[in-house]
Amino acid sequence: MKINVSRHQIYILLLSIFLLLFVLVFSFALLIPEGKEYRVKRVELKKEQKEYAKYKAFHDETLETLKELQSKNRHIITAFDRPFSPERFEKQHKVNFSSLTISKIERSKDEEGFSVYEVNTTSHISSPTNFYDFLDAVNKGDWIIGVNFPIKFLRDGEMIKSSFTMKVYTNNKDKNSSASKSEAK
Repeated sequence: MKINVSRHQIYILLLSIFLLLFVLVFSFALLIPEGKEYRVKRVELKKEQKEYAKYKAFHDETLETLKELQSKNRHIITAFDRPFSPERFEKQHKVNFSSLTISKIERSKDEEGFSVYEVNTTSHISSPTNFYDFLDAVNKGDWIIGVNFPIKFLRDGEMIKSSFTMKVYTNNKDKNSSASKSEAK
């Protein structure tokens, strides 16, 4: 029995075997390793996306808290930017005292980016409640002021003479701007 195979059939058979081998080698050499690497990278990407979502939620929450605090404390934030004016201070707080004098404004050491001025104050008041009203007014005033102890009270006839020092805090723009420039670098 004689098998009759033509040249074209042999050519097609060899071409088919060659293509089959090429597809097998291509899939095992390139596609399967690339597929494994793709799955590994996809898992890493999902982890990074979850972590990013967590940090973004934290950032958004922190930003919302920051904006809320800034709006609540706008008065305090703007008070740091106002320069201290002894004349204006006397004018605002003269209501609580019979006489109020501010003397010896000295710049003491800077603290964490803020300029600190020490102010000596003497006053005459008719009652201690006037002094406490003054302290309340200082807390609501235009500057950040800390009244230092001891506060000296002396009886002077019908009046009470008080003397104390205050620390006035203002924003030290030079230090803050140079610090922010160095952080930017």
